[in-house]
Amino acid sequence: MPDATFATPDVTTFCRLDELGLVVVGQHLQPDRAVLACWVADDAVEEADRWCRRCGCEGRPSDTVTRRLAHEPLGWRPTTLLLTIRRYRCTGCGHVWRQDTSRAAGPRAKLTRTALRWALVGLVRQQSQRRSSRRGPRGVVDHRQQRCPG
Repeated sequence: MPDATFATPDVTTFCRLDELGLVVVGQHLQPDRAVLACWVADDAVEEADRWCRRCGCEGRPSDTVTRRLAHEPLGWRPTTLLLTIRRYRCTGCGHVWRQDTSRAAGPRAKLTRTALRWALVGLVRQQSQRRSSRRGPRGVVDHRQQRCPG
């Protein structure tokens, strides 16, 4: 390897959370599961998050809420993201809203977009394995696959 490059290990990139606009700020690993504490990345925070959608006044950060999302497994461990989301309060009308996390998951979703893609790929592979296993020895089609004439 003449052009080997080494960089500092980055859990965010390893777990592909940078694609979702998230940054890992902590981790809790157990033999049977992994929990990653995450924030919305500062570069992913849009300017629109700070402005009230009702009256247009600027919002001030008021507090945070947490959201649990299932993520694709790390190895054989189920992985959960503990996402800390900033809440804003409008200085004009008092309306409260949360940071936009639509890149990571849908509004009421329990799975990240990466976990959803991982699960769908697994289902497609499982179905293709079932189809290929229906053929018997020497390529003979199973009788359940044959169609009735007529």
